Amino acid sequence: MNPWIEKKKILITCPKGIVPWLAEEVRALGFCILAEGEAAVETEGTLADTMRLNLHIRTGHRVLYLIEAFNAENPAGLYAGIRKIPWEELLYESGAHAYLCVTSTADTPTINDGRFVNVKAKDAIVDRFVERCGLRPDSGPDRDRAVVHVYWRGSDALVYLDTSGEPLSRRGYRKIPLAAPMQETLAAAVILATGWKGRTGFVNPMCGSGTLAIEAALFAEGRAPGLLRSNYGFIHIKGFDPAAWRKIRAAAHEMQKESAAQIIATDIDPRAVAAARQNARTAGVENLIAFTVCPFARTPLPERGGVVILNPPYGERTGEISKLTGLYREIGDFFKQKCGGYLGYIFTGNTALGKQVGLRTKRRIVFYNSEIECRLLEYELYEGTRRKEPFHGSK
Repeated sequence: MNPWIEKKKILITCPKGIVPWLAEEVRALGFCILAEGEAAVETEGTLADTMRLNLHIRTGHRVLYLIEAFNAENPAGLYAGIRKIPWEELLYESGAHAYLCVTSTADTPTINDGRFVNVKAKDAIVDRFVERCGLRPDSGPDRDRAVVHVYWRGSDALVYLDTSGEPLSRRGYRKIPLAAPMQETLAAAVILATGWKGRTGFVNPMCGSGTLAIEAALFAEGRAPGLLRSNYGFIHIKGFDPAAWRKIRAAAHEMQKESAAQIIATDIDPRAVAAARQNARTAGVENLIAFTVCPFARTPLPERGGVVILNPPYGERTGEISKLTGLYREIGDFFKQKCGGYLGYIFTGNTALGKQVGLRTKRRIVFYNSEIECRLLEYELYEGTRRKEPFHGSK
């Protein structure tokens, strides 16, 4: 078995609601789309292809390379199927510091604790190694080396190599996250959903830890987000070619361009701006973002237009929501009075608060922030008065 040259199915997972933008990214990289799920896109390729996917994908979480699919009616069948896989040809050159992490997703009536699948799969792999190589690899929860993922639903068992290791959302730049930060992959998908091309203004009042502005800067510069990381799961698979990986990274560096965008990030909290600036410095894009401490309504806007996007709090308790009503109305006033010629966006998990903005939405795009169903509300902000036309926006 040589997965580096053998073409198999590749599953790229993502948060719910992001699939259309993930599929667009995969196609842009030259891969076909075999299927789209609620939170994943399926394509095909070799293990070598996963290096490029991990490096360039902005909206995906994990790149899973299919090793084997088989029927498993019960735990014994799962164990037997996994033990048949020639793991000694995949995972380790030798027994020195051998380590394995097993993750799983299970939906089968034969078990009532998903952790049992991890243990059963790990036992099958370890027992295979003891039998064939006379060594017993260690295992644990850390994803910094080889990672195997098992998907077991009904009687269908799929075994993958998790070529990402740590989720791709962990770019490595957000050292100071602050409270309730937007995940990097979600921020990237939100930016793609606006249609912003990286050539006009990108204004992010209430920037918090700066994730939206940093992802915008990476996009405007054409920088592959994976360049910020040095470790992936595929590096720990037998047959990994460091020279080929260096070549792929070098090609990604050559694709970078000089940013023409004006990116502005503001927050009323000096600690937030300091954290955002530090995170941008870690990401290598501090010079592309103008940071300012000020109320959102005083955020400077470039004259040539672009997008202005806010991710305000949306509250979890009744008392909080009543206090936030005024904030959303002030955002509406800010849009009307200051943002003519821009596309305005509000990302919120509270549709009732969104209605307080007092402007008609052009689009309402569904996203999920963890398990919270959210909306990206789009407002077309005109300068001066505009002749009334029939409205055809989505609801």
